[in-house]
Amino acid sequence: MAERKEASHSTAPRERRSRINLPTPGKPSLRWLLVFVPISFIAEFMHLEVLLFITSALALVPLAGLLGEATESMAIHVGPRLGGLLNATFGNLTELIVAIFLVLANEFDIVKASLIGSILGNLLLVLGLSCIIGGARRSEQHFSARAAGVHSGSMFLAVGALVLPALIVLSQPTTTTDNREKISMVVAGVLITVYFLALLFTQVTHSHLFGSAEQTEETANWSKTRAMVVLLVCAGFIGFESEFLVSGLEPALSALHLPAFFVGLIIIPIIGNAAEHSSAILFAIRDKVDVTLEIAIGSSTQVALFVAPVLIFVSLALGHQMDFVFAGFEIATVGFATLIVAVISLDGRTNWLEGVQLVGAYSMIAAAAFFVG
Repeated sequence: MAERKEASHSTAPRERRSRINLPTPGKPSLRWLLVFVPISFIAEFMHLEVLLFITSALALVPLAGLLGEATESMAIHVGPRLGGLLNATFGNLTELIVAIFLVLANEFDIVKASLIGSILGNLLLVLGLSCIIGGARRSEQHFSARAAGVHSGSMFLAVGALVLPALIVLSQPTTTTDNREKISMVVAGVLITVYFLALLFTQVTHSHLFGSAEQTEETANWSKTRAMVVLLVCAGFIGFESEFLVSGLEPALSALHLPAFFVGLIIIPIIGNAAEHSSAILFAIRDKVDVTLEIAIGSSTQVALFVAPVLIFVSLALGHQMDFVFAGFEIATVGFATLIVAVISLDGRTNWLEGVQLVGAYSMIAAAAFFVG
């Protein structure tokens, strides 16, 4: 979502905004992709499944960007605290909707891969490209080490939550499906609780620690009514396009010879976050690295502590129960990504070489997913 900007330094990407009225980057350049919305409906009507998969994937990119813009405008209208909550819950709505349709199709492995891929894409690819491009003409760029530390702490908690159910299943092979589901619900409940307590910490009890010294009032790009209408319409179309994407998934994998794990880990997360990714890079070019970190690391934290746990309860409600047991490769890559970002962000400074290291790590993971998956 291209509008997650003026960043806060919080545990979720939209929890608190620092009231800097920055221009919104990247939105118009992606809106031409809206032409694929009607094309995807034609492909569905004509049962062109491979074309349906491709066009629905491309259509999701601008829809996610418009959804983010509508959410930002609504957040400004309702005020910083309620707006922070709005951003925190709707920030990754596109990924959540796509994941729900994958759950309905019982594509649990792809759902889990897409959640991990969203975290990896933000931590390694987006942050890495931002450091490379933003640092190309500067010796160093500076950001809040405190904010990065808060995000890193939350991410390490999420990694622990991923490891725990997997360790139990590995050490107790006779664990029943019922017990796996119970463990998953407990872990998911704890993560959601921590997530909202983190909101309380950053927005209420310790909000003074996360404000920006450069604060100005900002005005919404859209009226409250327009923002609400766009939000609802985009959410509806994202639902249609997500259903199209999932229905065309298997034929597309077969025709394009793509591994399902690679599509879940790399392709789907990039589709859902393309507009947001472009914003992070453009803010780095403008030397607004705190904003870049808020988009990249904060979004990863939101997926790990909110989106993934919520899916556990949503899948239960839909009668397609998904557990919280991830594969060893997925856990290892998230742990590795979290560790390398934590180490790089300790000093509150970054440069283009650190960006190269992050992108290099992402490239190796993507290659492994393609050839092994």
